[in-house]
Amino acid sequence: MRFGVPLGLVHPGIWRELAVAADRLGFESVWLPEHLVFATDLSTARYPGTEEPGIKPATPLFDAPAYLCALAAVTERVRLGTAVYLYGLRHPFVSARAFATLDQISGGRAIVGIGAGWYEGEWIAVGVDFASRGRRLDEAIAVSRRLWTEDAVEHHGEFFDFPEVAFEPKPVQPRLPVVAGGESKAALRRAVRLCDGWISMPQTLERVRPQLDLLRAYRKEAGREGEPFDITVHAYELSGPDEVAEWERLGVDRLIVRPWRRTREAAEKLAEFASAYGLSTRTP
Repeated sequence: MRFGVPLGLVHPGIWRELAVAADRLGFESVWLPEHLVFATDLSTARYPGTEEPGIKPATPLFDAPAYLCALAAVTERVRLGTAVYLYGLRHPFVSARAFATLDQISGGRAIVGIGAGWYEGEWIAVGVDFASRGRRLDEAIAVSRRLWTEDAVEHHGEFFDFPEVAFEPKPVQPRLPVVAGGESKAALRRAVRLCDGWISMPQTLERVRPQLDLLRAYRKEAGREGEPFDITVHAYELSGPDEVAEWERLGVDRLIVRPWRRTREAAEKLAEFASAYGLSTRTP
């Protein structure tokens, strides 16, 4: 099992410290959330499944790939991912360039976690149609795959249209890993059709089973049963090391965990988790 750290669940003031600690303690990855902008009008901010706004307009927002580049400079092994980046909200030139740069600077440690998004106000503010965001994302992924691998790319699609362009440098990784977030059937199908894996919302062992069953069914339907496919779950709090085997039996490859309750105890609790779960600590 690989373990990831959700940096978005601590104050940004310790992101650097916690990333360095994760790298030294043997965690496999660190993850940053992403939004481009929050509107002050909360009428479109109701989080799915709740009656409450899912945003606070005054929340500080950072460019996630840019911030991960800064973390790449102070780490050596830990992988650097987004959970998740609103890839379809930008032109694929912008998104593909950001992650190719991150992969170059980090020496091949980037993970492109993407999602269609749930917050309509962000799309209204940018002037992009919210209802077509899924199709827009699918096209952006397909275009980016070509930009990352082909010498010259010309594209004429539903949302993006451009003459032949060159795109350099390419990512370090021959296939830059893209993992799709979202738990709707459309999101799960996207993960199987276009991506290298899936990343969940916060889940428990019992609640995640339906999504994993659907992923297996879609992979079989698409003829991808034998291909590599990374399944990442935001598990946050584990009952103990014995629980890891249960996640492995479900076919989960990576758990994103949060062994702390408050920012001020995050580094200490991360070290305790690494010791309890047998991670390989590297001497500073």
